[in-house]
Amino acid sequence: MTDKIYSKIELAQTKPLVLAYVGDSVYEVYVRNYLVTLGGYRDVNDLHKKSVKFVCCAAQANILKGLEPDLTEPELDVVRRGRNAHSHTVPKNASIQDYRCATGFEALLGYTYLSKDNERLEFLLQRSIEIGQGENNE
Repeated sequence: MTDKIYSKIELAQTKPLVLAYVGDSVYEVYVRNYLVTLGGYRDVNDLHKKSVKFVCCAAQANILKGLEPDLTEPELDVVRRGRNAHSHTVPKNASIQDYRCATGFEALLGYTYLSKDNERLEFLLQRSIEIGQGENNE
């Protein structure tokens, strides 16, 4: 793991899809760790099915919607950059709108992770799980 702390200028110049690439990994590991610590799963297939409910595009789009009131203006800018980034692929089970919102969410996590703002990252990830649990319990 690198100890490099990226400046705000470097992060502003980083392509949003790169931020989303990092954020996707950060979120996936966080969700997997969360589910394993909950326990009660018989096998990896059970864990995978539960994790998909947190990491699919629709879930991430809903999580972002729930997070937006907690975001700062610079964070909202990162989300907008991520949402407006043009990817050449869209998952077959996702709407383009959900996919773009999910990309904005992942870009936010990647931005926060790379800036080494661990306290803020932990808040965003915990809040994301809270929002995701609400979605999964309805």
